[in-house]
Amino acid sequence: MQYFNPVEVLDREELEALKLSRLKTTVANLYDNVPFYRKKLKEAGCEPGDIKELSDLEKLPFTTKDDLRDNYPFGLFAVPMREIIRIHASSGTTGKPTVVGYTAKDIQVWADLVARTIVAAMGTPDDVVQVAYGYGLFTGGLGLHYGAELLGATVVPMSGGNTKRQVRLMVDFGTTILCCTPSYALNIAEVMEEMQISPKDTRLKSGIFGAEPWSEEMRKEIEERLNLSAIDIYGLSEIIGPGVSIECQEKAGAHIFEDSFIPEIIDPTTGRTLPPGQEGELVLTNINKEALSLLRYRTRDITHLDISPCPCGRTHVRMGRVTGRTDDMLIIRGVNVFPSQIEMVIMQIPGLTPHYQIVVDRVGSLDILEVQVEVTPDVFSDEIKKLEELERRIQDEVQSYLGVSVKVRLMEPKSIQRSEGKALRVIDKRKI
Repeated sequence: MQYFNPVEVLDREELEALKLSRLKTTVANLYDNVPFYRKKLKEAGCEPGDIKELSDLEKLPFTTKDDLRDNYPFGLFAVPMREIIRIHASSGTTGKPTVVGYTAKDIQVWADLVARTIVAAMGTPDDVVQVAYGYGLFTGGLGLHYGAELLGATVVPMSGGNTKRQVRLMVDFGTTILCCTPSYALNIAEVMEEMQISPKDTRLKSGIFGAEPWSEEMRKEIEERLNLSAIDIYGLSEIIGPGVSIECQEKAGAHIFEDSFIPEIIDPTTGRTLPPGQEGELVLTNINKEALSLLRYRTRDITHLDISPCPCGRTHVRMGRVTGRTDDMLIIRGVNVFPSQIEMVIMQIPGLTPHYQIVVDRVGSLDILEVQVEVTPDVFSDEIKKLEELERRIQDEVQSYLGVSVKVRLMEPKSIQRSEGKALRVIDKRKI
């Protein structure tokens, strides 16, 4: 088995001791240096000395994205600004951006975590890693960049966009590992086909894809069209960026690097901690970061934890594929609907492409759900009767799976806007 840091295969007893030690240090540091957390901990009736074992984690208060926005920009930093060497931030499309800071040690920790992910995706110092995540305030590009450099691999810092050039340099530079969102990977595959370049003309062996939920069906589509092994990476800027977890070659859940993050699964409604194997909202606590550590941060991502041993030898707990987010969940006539559920259905129906959008509207007091999905060129050229039959089949299968009726609109090939980053899957026109 290949791994980058020996802590990845640390005995569970030693790993639990390391986690407890770092948790105690983190809570004490936040209590002493962050007024927000001192106030929150006192309100919860908790002091640093109350943390005696890992189960005491439940005594700590939750942190939410609103807490970061309310303390914008630097109110949650635990070190003076002179020690901050890097700032990243979210796009802020739903309000103030969430701002995160890094000390020099934080950058080293982050690079180590991402180097681990690249090795898990079959990466070595001999690889050429093409980073097609966005650079700048978004954590994706620079996160993968520093990790690949620490590993000793050759980095192609392409960022997103300019897809024909992406493909050309992928061929010319002998790229072996592609890093981008899964939706952009499909865009790259489509452009390669337009350029009449076969995946066999490249040296691609694996892809590190994340930053948006994607289905197992989409993985198969990417692997077939790009002739590589598609690996799911997970991270979020508030916690550190990419590198929180990664699938190994078993592709049976993503190992969460517990020496830096303590994971929990909670009931998103009650906040109650759920046992391993049960699906709920992922909560993460930083225990190895200086500038910005978050206690029990509610990620809003829906998944479950798997504590069973992994054949790869890594001892860190695994998280299941993210099936959706509590904040992108649609409630349609009382039914909870995630975009990833609709994707799973349409990806299993022949004649459809992975390019789709979900449009929600309200007519009177009734919610209307429309799925717009592109068909393949050969299906688009079929007679009207066959297209109508396909529409009915999609409607029936989505309704059977979700328990809610939908309208289906078949779209001609390449009519839905392609993504160079996170795909826009949902257009909600309701005034709610």
